[in-house]
Amino acid sequence: MSYPLPNFRFAVTLDPVDAYVPPESPTSPRLVAAGSFTEVTGLTGDLEVLAQPEGGRNDYVHQLPVRYSWGRITLKKGLIRNRTLWDWFRSGLTGSLGARRDGAILLLDPDGRFAVTWEFRAALAAKWIGPALNGQQGAIAVEALEIVHEGLNQIIDTGSS
Repeated sequence: MSYPLPNFRFAVTLDPVDAYVPPESPTSPRLVAAGSFTEVTGLTGDLEVLAQPEGGRNDYVHQLPVRYSWGRITLKKGLIRNRTLWDWFRSGLTGSLGARRDGAILLLDPDGRFAVTWEFRAALAAKWIGPALNGQQGAIAVEALEIVHEGLNQIIDTGSS
């Protein structure tokens, strides 16, 4: 029986090499981004359509597909003493080579097995958001990184293995 999956068990991976540079080894492992992310948002896709009326057809308007657009994925995590995400963001400012990453967001089932994976390709770190600092609160310092990408692919593990 299938139940809705909980949304709090997930992992994020980022490929350590530029998406447009040929890999040194086809079996190179993906790098899990530094730190554990507390929130991932922006798994969205949108199909742009062009409304095309046809003369003499008054009961509908043709809806023609144009192109997909993909939402910005936002990764949030507690700030740690590691510059991996900041360095990725800075690499987009200083040069194009080395700035694009493939990656994935993996949702786990209650038993800790991979259930659904969303792979993204050729992502750029487009916006870094530093922590909101307040001396009157004891909250955790949280940083966020918004990434833009060139598409999502969803893979569902049916558990038949």
